[in-house]
Amino acid sequence: MTHPAATSYLGLAPFLRLNIAGGDLRPIAQTLIETAEQDVKNANLWLNLSTALFCIGQRETGLSIQAQALAMQRSYAIAAARQPARFRLLVLAVAGDIAENTPIDCLLEGGDIDLLYYYTTADAPLPANTPEHDAVLVAISYSETNQATLQALVPLLRKWSRPVVNAPQHLANTARDTASALLQGVPGLLMPPTRRIDRDGLQAIANGEARIEDLFADCRFPIILRPLDSQAGRDLARIDDAGGIVDYLATVGAPLFFLSRFIDYSGADGLFRKYRIALIGGRPFACHMGISSHWMIHYLNAGMYESAEKRAEEATFMNCFDAFAERHRTVLATIHQRSGLDYMCIDCAETPRGELLIFEMDHVMVVHAMDPEKLFPYKQVHMRKVRQAFEDFLTDLTGGAR
Repeated sequence: MTHPAATSYLGLAPFLRLNIAGGDLRPIAQTLIETAEQDVKNANLWLNLSTALFCIGQRETGLSIQAQALAMQRSYAIAAARQPARFRLLVLAVAGDIAENTPIDCLLEGGDIDLLYYYTTADAPLPANTPEHDAVLVAISYSETNQATLQALVPLLRKWSRPVVNAPQHLANTARDTASALLQGVPGLLMPPTRRIDRDGLQAIANGEARIEDLFADCRFPIILRPLDSQAGRDLARIDDAGGIVDYLATVGAPLFFLSRFIDYSGADGLFRKYRIALIGGRPFACHMGISSHWMIHYLNAGMYESAEKRAEEATFMNCFDAFAERHRTVLATIHQRSGLDYMCIDCAETPRGELLIFEMDHVMVVHAMDPEKLFPYKQVHMRKVRQAFEDFLTDLTGGAR
């Protein structure tokens, strides 16, 4: 990792790389604190510190430190590893933790693209002095909090002088209820309808005053519940009966939730397999495959690092991805077309009947090539394909920058 006392903005990538390698980020955070206290006007240091704090689970402190940095300045830059850079990408981001924006620096790590960040707000959606750039990436996640900012950007970017990747008017399509509605009626695609429900509605079901089947004709137990703006599995739960709702509400204080029907996607061996696929200009690329005995799969806790057998299966999936992509070609093309997004990822699985089960589609999922090559020798070649595809997509947009 770059020395923690570096005065340049580091982004997420070096912190994530160290974390994946099993390094301890707490000494890094402490060094950044000590350095920032000696250079209190260096916004880069404070923003780096906030990222380190997010990575070690100190979210609220990280948000406070981030606000301090953004009060000093809202524009930051990550210079390309290979200079001179051949492309300058203006990245529009918002304040928030590491799940709030597209972690594009992780995908482009080691490349020759300068990243110029601007942390936007509804009141100041674009920088007063826009830096020279070749394209704009709207990296902002769609949420209730970010709606006003995205709406402010729509008219400004509609006729922007440079190409816009992931135009803000399309980002609402990633909302779980909107995405599920968009993807109904597609042969070979399964995504259970997702509905919004408030605490009173859930309490009525828990009390026996209402039935899920009456509220949502296409829903029944077991169900999946999560708070409206939940990311990375936060407060995500499978609920098997009304009593489970009582227990869930006792521990989760959110006012609004997404509710959908649980689909058992386990294989004949009882294991669950979840794929992450990037769609770049509509072209699909394999990013990873997680295998777990639990239905809620996160790659880092799926046992992929511990199991050579699981890694061998992932290698087969990635090496034979062309067959997978061809099998689901029409479904993947439809997702791209209906979403309106230039760059996005889907987390998905295959059902026993061969359907592509979509869990979510979004543009803020982490895609990287940081897994240790000794354990994952098959990954680098495939992740280079993803990075190259994104770089080529940008070049094609502009007809070739510098």
